[in-house]
Amino acid sequence: MSVKAEHYDVIRKPIITEKSTMASENGAVVFEVAIDSNKPMIKEAVEALFGVKVKAVNTTVTKGKVKRFRGQIGRRKDVKKAYVTLEEGNTIDVSTGL
Repeated sequence: MSVKAEHYDVIRKPIITEKSTMASENGAVVFEVAIDSNKPMIKEAVEALFGVKVKAVNTTVTKGKVKRFRGQIGRRKDVKKAYVTLEEGNTIDVSTGL
């Protein structure tokens, strides 16, 4: 498979937190993805960019909080996360980035 520019639009960046590190022990990797992407698009992008086989994709949408900045009320953006479970024997080193 060749890497298309659209794949980089789907996968924004890896998420490295304590929870995602615990998920990586079970063969899952967490990415921030485009809000309008769907599971087949995410699966295709991860397989093309990293050369691995994807077993499953689970997604969550975190709604943006309402916050104050210098007295003005603003709203943070909504964030979509994808928990990508890899087939047995496949790994992705997210510390190197995309």
